[in-house]
Amino acid sequence: MPQFPKWIVDEVRVRKAGLRGGAAAGTAAELAARELHTVCDEARCPNKGKCFSEGEATFLILGDICTRKCGFCAVKKDKPRPPDPGEPRRVAELCLKWRLKYVVFTSPTRDDLPDGGAAYFAQTNRLIKQLSPGIRTEPLIPDFQGSEAALKTVLDSEPDVLGHNLEMVAGLYAGARAGADYQRSLDLLAASKRLRPDILTKSGLMLGLGEKPEELEKALADLAAHGCDLLTLGQYLAPSGGHRPVVKYYTPEEFSFWGARAKALGLRAVLSGPLVRSSYRAAALYRDAGN
Repeated sequence: MPQFPKWIVDEVRVRKAGLRGGAAAGTAAELAARELHTVCDEARCPNKGKCFSEGEATFLILGDICTRKCGFCAVKKDKPRPPDPGEPRRVAELCLKWRLKYVVFTSPTRDDLPDGGAAYFAQTNRLIKQLSPGIRTEPLIPDFQGSEAALKTVLDSEPDVLGHNLEMVAGLYAGARAGADYQRSLDLLAASKRLRPDILTKSGLMLGLGEKPEELEKALADLAAHGCDLLTLGQYLAPSGGHRPVVKYYTPEEFSFWGARAKALGLRAVLSGPLVRSSYRAAALYRDAGN
């Protein structure tokens, strides 16, 4: 395993420092009071301190337990609990209280539900927009096992961006993404654009899992060819020693190169950097696409 770069350690330390402030404590307290989960906590995001200190969070709906066992992810794997019927409204109420202008919400994969949780995504989206007119919403959805009907359920709730992460290059799926399928994820993005060309599509890739340059080039070209508008590129950081190891740490210069390459291949807006995550600076990326 390559040595952890000092510049990443320093940057993570700076961002986590925000957790010591009163604003971050208030954010955490309000989430706890409403029994809401965030991907910031569950995925051990290195940006948590910065975002919490600014009153921002990416909501994790449909509980905090995933039905799949991806080798890179820190979200708990077990038998999920039934969906909480009050959760969508609590998310919407907190968006209103925080006066959010842009919100991202996602979920663990729920293959145990007939629609994969699509109806809850739609309900959450509608309630957020109902309570906070003018807010921009970005549901970051699982693949719904390829169900176009489930996808349409979410799109019919009128999100501004439909997110679904490719996560990694095709050659890594077999060993790191149990239950997922590279082409199925691309097809979901293409179907979203076909059904609702007015809604932007967004995806994300982690770098450092062992992908070759030509594989990464192909993944970027595949995303562009399947109608993806927005893209995030970030460094994979193993959540623990029991997760898939990091094979390579990309330098900031390499992230700049691949971000520029993605735009050259047809992506409308790209955010690329070591600590970039799917929902990081989501509103800014949306604006970068000309909105």
